[in-house]
Amino acid sequence: YYLHFFSKKQPDLNWENPQLRQKIHDMMNFWIDKGIGGFRMDVIDMIGKIPDQLIDTNGPKLHDYIKEMNQASFGKYDLLTVGETWGATPEIAKQYSNPDNQELSMVFQFEHIGLQHKPDSPKWEYEKELDVSALKAIFNKWQTELELGQGWNSLFWNNHDLPRILSMWGDTGVYREKSAKALAILLHLMRGTPYIYQGEEIGMTNYPFRTLEELNDIESLNYAKEALEKGASIEVIMDQIRQVGRDNARTPMQWDTSKNAGFSISDKTWLPVNPNYKDINVESALANPESIFYTYQKLVELRKTQDWLVDADFELLETTDKVFAYIRKTKDSSYLVVVNLSDQEQDFCYDFERAEVVIANTELEPITDQGKLQAWDAICVKVK
Repeated sequence: YYLHFFSKKQPDLNWENPQLRQKIHDMMNFWIDKGIGGFRMDVIDMIGKIPDQLIDTNGPKLHDYIKEMNQASFGKYDLLTVGETWGATPEIAKQYSNPDNQELSMVFQFEHIGLQHKPDSPKWEYEKELDVSALKAIFNKWQTELELGQGWNSLFWNNHDLPRILSMWGDTGVYREKSAKALAILLHLMRGTPYIYQGEEIGMTNYPFRTLEELNDIESLNYAKEALEKGASIEVIMDQIRQVGRDNARTPMQWDTSKNAGFSISDKTWLPVNPNYKDINVESALANPESIFYTYQKLVELRKTQDWLVDADFELLETTDKVFAYIRKTKDSSYLVVVNLSDQEQDFCYDFERAEVVIANTELEPITDQGKLQAWDAICVKVK
């Protein structure tokens, strides 16, 4: 027998066994010798579990094991390491990512992503609207409490375990491109290392799943089976899966307008291709100089050339509910980032005409003339 918290195909290893840990280190060194750039460590906060004490995360030996791993493998090299830690707080994240501790470069924390779900409810009970005030509070906490030099943030909206951010918190209709750019600008100008998940840079959306037969994800299929046995309707179940199921992030990459969006020449792909691939694809994005892709490209360029994105402090500004605004400030300069996270006009008074624009997804005239932000407006300006 063996313990498995997830699929039967994913046994949980016994990290108390030193021979087991040595085998893991050997495996990591094998890949390091091949020239890889680093490791993403799946649910790494579970390797210190003590099953007979019902401790599954943040066990007492967790950080000892990571320090040992660091010394035995990646710590000798210039590699990036990021741990998936669903239960991390800023204090715990410091323990992982403070350079003095010699553990990891950074961790993925999921507090902001938790706003997708109703409080104290199962994952499948999702919120229909983003609580922007709560999002601001969470990001402010992580930006200010994980101080420079004592730890480091990861910044992300999407990954393989989450629904597409555009379908959850953005706009998949008339404002799809503008809202995608707004979400990108908001995130990438904070302090931390941004992650771009495949398809995010062209604005891919959730898949309109109709039947269980279209699904592949064990979590969604197990949930559907249990919910049906409890009397839930298939219509409700499919609505939930369409909103928060993991297969939304796993449909084939949409490269062009050819068969299967250019992902495969076979008759059947491992998951169905989103029917919107004729409009949303890499080929179209590259051909349009105003596409989401080029906003991401500009953000990547800024990250590589602007030191303030690393060094500057973060200060959240008080604004109306749907507006997220913050200042990044060094001793020499300040940068204002303002984003309207809604499809309604919002108040925000600032004379953008006098400022040096760093990046924007909008024409400046409506803001300058009216003191208003239009739907999904996003802008960063140098103010000092």
